[in-house]
Amino acid sequence: MSNKPLKVMYLNPVGENDAVDQIFADMARDHKLPGTEVHITALPKEHYAFRHIEFRTYEAMVTRGIMRAVRAAAEEGFDALAIGCFYDTALHDAREISGEMIVTGPCIASCEIAASLSNRFGIIVGRRKWVHQMQSTVHSYGHGDRLAGFYDVGLGVDDFQKDHAETNRRLLVAGRKAVEEGGAESVILGCTMEIGFYKEIERELGVPVIDPSIAALKRAEYGATLKRQCGWVPSRKGSCESPSEAELAAFNAFTGNEPVFGNRIVVPAN
Repeated sequence: MSNKPLKVMYLNPVGENDAVDQIFADMARDHKLPGTEVHITALPKEHYAFRHIEFRTYEAMVTRGIMRAVRAAAEEGFDALAIGCFYDTALHDAREISGEMIVTGPCIASCEIAASLSNRFGIIVGRRKWVHQMQSTVHSYGHGDRLAGFYDVGLGVDDFQKDHAETNRRLLVAGRKAVEEGGAESVILGCTMEIGFYKEIERELGVPVIDPSIAALKRAEYGATLKRQCGWVPSRKGSCESPSEAELAAFNAFTGNEPVFGNRIVVPAN
């Protein structure tokens, strides 16, 4: 295996926000392997001013930015990229043009990890609004029989980091309901902005509690490791076929001077 550091990008698919991007950089610093270099990136605020993508409307609008970011990361030689929204926004689209770069997201990563730790898991979400879309996504990943249910806490994405004591209280109430009433044997926090709460909730509940931001980062890092060690790269056959470079060039699909990234925080390999 190469001695070069693994290069992983964690893309926050909203407009740059110094405080939020630093939260994810601190997460990466605390959880990455020593030989991994992590770039925390966000989209340029002048084109994508959203602080969240709770609504399908916003998702549709940022998808272009995600695709351009994935293309740029692949061209920069990143081994893996995580799209940092629990909707796994544009995951399948991004994988199609990622070349040999691994692409994952918080939902698929969290479900894979939960399924390896337990037979049934519950997902704590901010608002009921999110459930229909997330449920469809979880079922599409083949985890429908493992899903104990969704448990909302009445908080939007922007609310989780406002009052940590209140957020923790609500998450704990929902977690107890998932375990005691839903029969969940592990719990997934269903929003990347629920970051930082899993340890205390885990101590109280006595079951694994999965932080989706950490899950996405670690799953990306694991995929990058397997690529380096085993040569396992994304398939480009059948449904995984990507557009030809000639066609992309003919359509001017990824040209122009518009900036691809807003903030970029580099967490170096140790």
